[in-house]
Amino acid sequence: MFDVINKTWNPVIGCLHDCNYCWARALAETRLKNMEKYKDGFKPKLVEYELNKRFRRKFVFVSDMGDLFGDWVPGEWIIKVLEAIRNSPSSYFLFLTKNPRRYKEFLDIYPENLVLGATIETNRDCAVSTAPLTVERYENMAELPFKNKLISIEPIMDFDLDAFTQWLKEIGPTIVYVGYDNYNNGLPEPSLAKTKKLIENLESFTRVRVKTLRETKEG
Repeated sequence: MFDVINKTWNPVIGCLHDCNYCWARALAETRLKNMEKYKDGFKPKLVEYELNKRFRRKFVFVSDMGDLFGDWVPGEWIIKVLEAIRNSPSSYFLFLTKNPRRYKEFLDIYPENLVLGATIETNRDCAVSTAPLTVERYENMAELPFKNKLISIEPIMDFDLDAFTQWLKEIGPTIVYVGYDNYNNGLPEPSLAKTKKLIENLESFTRVRVKTLRETKEG
């Protein structure tokens, strides 16, 4: 969980990126499988009754149990979520996706109380999912003309320090979160020293929030 978040809200659930480190899919298919919302497991769906919720002075993570901007999500679902957000003007809402290209489709209707986020675990190609390549995510976030942008480098995977730093600088995020895998998925991880150097670089131009840091096999 991001430290700024004090509420989660799942009007759209499910994801088809098939990330091999996905904690949300595992949760939906195990502990939550007896809930009506998750009776179909991690199959994407719009949960209509969630659209009626209102939030007062909260920072809400939207669809942490899915990817609201996946290519499989109908535009009408996204518009319904945006319309529901307008009913809670005293709160802020975080979107987080691995498909930020779709952010551009709705630029003219975003309310002001949004933070648009993307997960970018590395600057290298990482064969851990069917999500868009990290270079595509970087390009789309760098081109996105939106004030409040967030980048999640979690779970962090090995990277090229100068190139990755430059990506983040060009994106111009308001804040960056950095953290290691918490679930022993055997990902190609950078050394702790290398990650600390990345954090130092990022702190020269943006705010950084550090999540799980630990020693790795690389030291």
